[in-house]
Amino acid sequence: MIYKIRIILDAQEDIFRDLEIESDSSLEELHNTITQAFGFLGEEMASFYTCDENWVQDEEIPLYDLRENEGETRLMRNTPLKEVLYEESPKMLYVYDFLNMWTFFVELADVAQPEDGRSYPNLLFSFGELPESPPEKRFEADPGEEDFDLDEPFGNYDDMDFDENWN
Repeated sequence: MIYKIRIILDAQEDIFRDLEIESDSSLEELHNTITQAFGFLGEEMASFYTCDENWVQDEEIPLYDLRENEGETRLMRNTPLKEVLYEESPKMLYVYDFLNMWTFFVELADVAQPEDGRSYPNLLFSFGELPESPPEKRFEADPGEEDFDLDEPFGNYDDMDFDENWN
């Protein structure tokens, strides 16, 4: 089967790529296709994350196993796309370059039969230019959590019983 997937950069502007890839392909092959489609060199660390219909991330599937006990995590090269992306679970997150946090929404748009004479993976459509630097992320508290004041992270010091000039 052929998966038609839309990869959307998490940004204010519309920047996305539509591609086709075989469902038997590994997540590492999808990673390589995404980096090429967006013009990255592909030299940075990356991970896919399974998620629910609201894009809440779940399991991490990294490019390399950096954990202390190797073999305890599922890796991109050993994970077929069809195991983690399918009609009942059509969404994933993809993060490229953990220093810059390029974040993408990956969504299965369609499943089709392979076409004779066509090679896969295949870039179908490209919209928008990748910015020079990754879009800034706004991290928001969950509803009901108190707002955090960066100017006074511990609140008002007047109510605390200590000498703030102790040193």
